[in-house]
Amino acid sequence: MDIVRIILALLLPPVAAFLTVGIGLHFWLNILLTIFFFVPGMIHAIWLVVKKNE
Repeated sequence: MDIVRIILALLLPPVAAFLTVGIGLHFWLNILLTIFFFVPGMIHAIWLVVKKNE
């Protein structure tokens, strides 16, 4: 499942954030980052996925 989340983080960062943390602060922050700057949204989503597995 982590591989799917990482792939989603690269393609659709808010979906990966939602699947990882649900609807919360990090989800809304990721949507803002993705809307304004796509690459920081990807980085944030990957960070959420990796951090969740620690």
